[in-house]
Amino acid sequence: MRGKRFGTGAALAVGALAVTGLAFAPTAVAVTPDTATITADCGTFGSGEATLTATQDGTSATITVTSAITAPIALAEDSITSTLTLVNASGGTATFSGTENPALAAGDAVTVGPLNGTVASGDSLEAYGGSLQIVVLGITVTCTATGPQSPGPFVFD
Repeated sequence: MRGKRFGTGAALAVGALAVTGLAFAPTAVAVTPDTATITADCGTFGSGEATLTATQDGTSATITVTSAITAPIALAEDSITSTLTLVNASGGTATFSGTENPALAAGDAVTVGPLNGTVASGDSLEAYGGSLQIVVLGITVTCTATGPQSPGPFVFD
């Protein structure tokens, strides 16, 4: 009987330590703001408002862009190659890239992402001065922001 009590007591102690460890575990890092808008100029392919949505997990980050341009024809899922370049306030640029997009019907707003990139704690990334380049069916479209993003740059923890 004594062995059972010791085993139960040890299990409870280990469980209590595990719960305490969870209480003191570091919280997930986050980017702020998580959504920003820009006015984008995509040349002959159109212009208008675009939304950028960012997420962060440590040094890995993703950005999804719902652009100001519309698909002229239906496009298959994952048929667009995209590269988003953002300007870092401390100098240099950060690049996010990928080939993910939902299936798009003709006339749908072009959405690309999540585009993957690497960030450092404290990075402050802005679309103004950078670009979004998408390649679809062999045609390259380059979009640039006509002013700073709102409400401000993405700041990564």
